[in-house]
Amino acid sequence: MTSKATPAVLALLAAVSVVTAYAQFAPRHIYDQNADARAEIRDALTTAVREHKRIILDFGGNWCGDCQVLDIYLRRAPNEAILNANYVLVDIDIGRYDKNLDLARKYDIPLKLGVPALAVLDSRGRLLYSQKNGEFEKMQRMSPESVTEFLEKWKARDHESRGGL
Repeated sequence: MTSKATPAVLALLAAVSVVTAYAQFAPRHIYDQNADARAEIRDALTTAVREHKRIILDFGGNWCGDCQVLDIYLRRAPNEAILNANYVLVDIDIGRYDKNLDLARKYDIPLKLGVPALAVLDSRGRLLYSQKNGEFEKMQRMSPESVTEFLEKWKARDHESRGGL
């Protein structure tokens, strides 16, 4: 290799490294901007009844760093297993605070406190929990364990899974 080729090769390797790093840490497209959130909630209710699960409504936007962190924490062990075994997750796009605002109001989500904002429904669609104080709005300062605690606290209990109360 000549001395002229070395800088070109180094530049190429640097470019490949940057592209690889970006692909690895690029924000995930969590919230479908074209989704019909009401239809997704209806489908989640059907699944929740059939599988004896609860529903988590996750209000947020793809631009939201804290929403990205919550998504990472939800997909990390042990949270992913708890989520998959006990919940149907519905990611609801709020746009730039200009979409699905009626759904946020319906489920008592005060979006003015920030996102991500979560609500938990039972398999019949009854609201069990909604964030009132922006609990997950500062996800970047929280630990994955705080998500584990939330998932454990709100999962259906045995008598609910068997069709009881």
